[in-house]
Amino acid sequence: MTTTRNILLSGIVGSTAYGLARPGSDVDRLGMFAAPTEDFHGLHGPKETHVTAKPDNTLHEAAKWCRLALGGNPTVTELVWLPDELYEVRTPLGDELIGIRTTLLSAKRVRDAYLGYATQQFKRLYDRGDGSASADTRGRTAKHARHLRRLCHQGFELYATGALDIRVENPDDYHRFGEQVAADAMAALPLLQRYEAAFDETRSALPEEADEAPAEDWLRRVRAQHYTRPGA
Repeated sequence: MTTTRNILLSGIVGSTAYGLARPGSDVDRLGMFAAPTEDFHGLHGPKETHVTAKPDNTLHEAAKWCRLALGGNPTVTELVWLPDELYEVRTPLGDELIGIRTTLLSAKRVRDAYLGYATQQFKRLYDRGDGSASADTRGRTAKHARHLRRLCHQGFELYATGALDIRVENPDDYHRFGEQVAADAMAALPLLQRYEAAFDETRSALPEEADEAPAEDWLRRVRAQHYTRPGA
């Protein structure tokens, strides 16, 4: 991640952050950077996302990260809810963003994003077959099933309480669930249905609409801090 300038916030995410990693698991990193403000003044804006593999690193430009977070995107949202020890880069502007993280949330977008992602995972699991595929495919299926369960649980907790706990309880339960679903994709359906009902029956702690003003103010401070006067 150090090859990209002006990193504001970055840390370890994915299975390691959730407590679901096993020996040999990849370590995923996610971060946010500020493009130089003058790069926005020409015909073509700066590249908004940089992705590398092995190691698996993703960096989003600050404005794109804000747009994704305001849309309820689970992957980018977790960046501002990590345990302190998982952050690898923290700047004053990054800490400011952590401080306004709850203003980025809204009930409908959290529900739609987390439950929507979980439903997509189930469809992939169902389409993949009856569990008779190769060991490699079964391993990927088990991984996707674990994340389906995590998305349901974390999304509902965020919806119900307004807070996101990145680390899951009882990781072994998630791994057992993954193996069950790898053998029979329909084993995931009762869990998905249970969480759909829980969302329907629960009054959210989140507002109906996110408050974009704090993110707008923060982004303007980012642009001001990363502006260099021509000829300076």
